[in-house]
Amino acid sequence: MLLAVMLLAAGCGGSGSGKLTVFAASSLTEVFQQLAPGTRFEFAGSDTLATQIRDGATADVYAAASTKYAEELYAEGLVAKPVVFATNRLVLIVPADNPAGISSVSDLRRPGVRLVIGAEGVPVGDYTRKALGQLGETGALVRVVSEEQDVKGIVSKVALGEADAGFVYATDVRPVTGEVRAIELPAALQTRALYSVAVVTGAEHRRGAERFLRLLRSERGRAALREAGFGLP
Repeated sequence: MLLAVMLLAAGCGGSGSGKLTVFAASSLTEVFQQLAPGTRFEFAGSDTLATQIRDGATADVYAAASTKYAEELYAEGLVAKPVVFATNRLVLIVPADNPAGISSVSDLRRPGVRLVIGAEGVPVGDYTRKALGQLGETGALVRVVSEEQDVKGIVSKVALGEADAGFVYATDVRPVTGEVRAIELPAALQTRALYSVAVVTGAEHRRGAERFLRLLRSERGRAALREAGFGLP
């Protein structure tokens, strides 16, 4: 672990001062901070971060909870060729005491249920709408009371009891164990989330960015992702 951190730190100073800057999807918060504690991270929705890169924000690495935005940025010449480094899956979460008595996705259609999901364009929101379509449960969308810009917003509202249920990634449940519980979706209809990462064109710390990508795909990086609940490509 010490060697990996030292190599990453060494790469950060390769072409300029300051720390390596990684723009990453909110669902990667815990595992990325564990893997590279000396790195400067900006966590938000993948679409929001892509927009910031288009607007000229300074970043060295872009890691998204979808292949869509990384491929768009690549086509625009704003990042190098993206690679898929992890996968995830959707789950339905409810507060630990589950006051609405929700036990399945079909319960979301009941009058009075308060559902929170990701906004359109946010990967978790797009995956949610796709999953509901595959399950034949798009009627649940009439119970949506809030559309969040990232998964942390969804988790927070459900954990605080401001919503009766929400769709998030399986990995988002672990940090709030005891505050929420997860209801698995049918495996046959599960929508798999693909996470992609790329070096930003003109990255100030290009060597450090390339080392960060290698770290993600190294034995240690894959073990950390697996331990956090992510799948591996």
